[in-house]
Amino acid sequence: MKLLKYIKIITVFLVMLSLSYACDDYLEEEIYSDITSENFITQDNADQLVIGVYSSLRDVYKEYTFQYLGTDIFTSKSEIFSFSPTNDYFNLNSGEGLAVWSNNYSVIGKANSVISRFENQINWSDANLGARDYGIAQAKALRGLAYFNLVQQYGGVVIELEEAQTIRTDYARSTEAETYSQIISDLEEAIPLLLDDPSTGRISKRAAQHLLAEVYLTRAYTAEGSSADFDTAAALAEQAIGDYDIRSQSFAEVFDYSNQENDEILFAIQYGNSGLADDKSNNKHSLFMNQVFNYPGVNRTTTPYGVSGFGAMPTPFFYSLFADNDTREDATIHRAIIADSDEPDGPDNIVAGDTIVYYPKNALEADELAERLDRYWVYQPDQYLFGLPEDVPGVNYLYSLNIERTNFPIFKKFDDQDFNEDTDGARDTFVFRVAATHLIAAEAYLGAGNTASALNHLNIVRERATGVANEYTSITIDDILNERAVELAGEENRWAVLKRTGKLEERIDLYNPHVIDHGSFDAGVHLLRPIPANELQLSDGSLEQNPGY
Repeated sequence: MKLLKYIKIITVFLVMLSLSYACDDYLEEEIYSDITSENFITQDNADQLVIGVYSSLRDVYKEYTFQYLGTDIFTSKSEIFSFSPTNDYFNLNSGEGLAVWSNNYSVIGKANSVISRFENQINWSDANLGARDYGIAQAKALRGLAYFNLVQQYGGVVIELEEAQTIRTDYARSTEAETYSQIISDLEEAIPLLLDDPSTGRISKRAAQHLLAEVYLTRAYTAEGSSADFDTAAALAEQAIGDYDIRSQSFAEVFDYSNQENDEILFAIQYGNSGLADDKSNNKHSLFMNQVFNYPGVNRTTTPYGVSGFGAMPTPFFYSLFADNDTREDATIHRAIIADSDEPDGPDNIVAGDTIVYYPKNALEADELAERLDRYWVYQPDQYLFGLPEDVPGVNYLYSLNIERTNFPIFKKFDDQDFNEDTDGARDTFVFRVAATHLIAAEAYLGAGNTASALNHLNIVRERATGVANEYTSITIDDILNERAVELAGEENRWAVLKRTGKLEERIDLYNPHVIDHGSFDAGVHLLRPIPANELQLSDGSLEQNPGY
């Protein structure tokens, strides 16, 4: 395999990579010179290697294609007749997804290096044995996370637990059951040695319990799983939730830019000014966006909305899931685009603060639509995927100014206050938060047949959003999936969740417009991703491709 064969992990290289990772005040950069891998690592600077593992997670959580496209709530950001291998499953092949594979193996390789060096190279004093164990525990937890990302997409993968020292070509895939066993082993060994409440940039005991709960929950649906896995997942989720009540702050407060380290966040990939590295390379704000600077009155460099960097948009079904009293809608999407600069030369003499585009939640009646169209563009809910509105008397000249071929309410929840035209930003990426843990618990209890406990966890999430207690009086897996959609859109791996629950094919056939129009999903093939072609070539035949590719 490319990564496992050709990367001889050199400590100096790891450390230089690690300096780009911005955690909290625990991260202090140091510049070293005239060093070798033999004389550099000491118990005083060994944590730099651990930080390097966290650094490599950034690339994992900036790769979105296999997480969102081809699902019920996200589709291609293009006209209905367009084709996309990862969204429509039309001609999906081994040329897709290399970054998913390679980025997760990068985490695994660096975690292996930490474990090996901490166990075998560093001379630890008795006073620092706790630091040794803590570093190893973090590496094992993050290695487990990376393998979980891989097994959900590819099934059984190559399990490599040693630091790479030589070039090899004899890597072979383990079974899916063996991969899950290794993930569980890593996390169970790590949890007792992790801290209860570090910075959100370090994986904590509760974050690892959240992850392990989802691992057991996912395995419960597989041929190798059992009903006991549902029970174990529910118990772990309860431990991860602890005594924290998500209703103590609103959904909007959780995503407030000034509140990124808050009690709901169990684990985050940190950016911005969290450490001396001052890294601002996050592109999260570019998700589910239009190039809003193509609208008149929206300035390319000062727009508060960001820029588009990923070719996906929410489906009409996603927007329909927000009830009228659901406060998450206003915190999740922009229904109006407001000018941030004057545009005096156009036909409408736009000034900053004017509405430019409006996306009503419900279709406007003819009279109200005509009144609004005198002042700005309006895109009704049935117009998001169909280019420019037709036959609008007297106002088609307005639409001729808009070069966007798909127009939809853009995302707000990831808005950044510090980004540039190249899409880089400084907002942290939330990986695990307690609201998601409640939904894991609800699903696990449902699988275990405990509907009362499942309802309790689902209703806690719902009550925070709507203010209505015990709104759900019955529960199905579709209720949980719908609640996950509005609570965790753009955060969870939606494709993996639909696959896990056996709902992927059903829901894309119902709700993904491009799949409905021309999808080619085949459950015998597309419930696993293709192993990247170049990895197969470099393995000299030792890796086997997934069926159908």
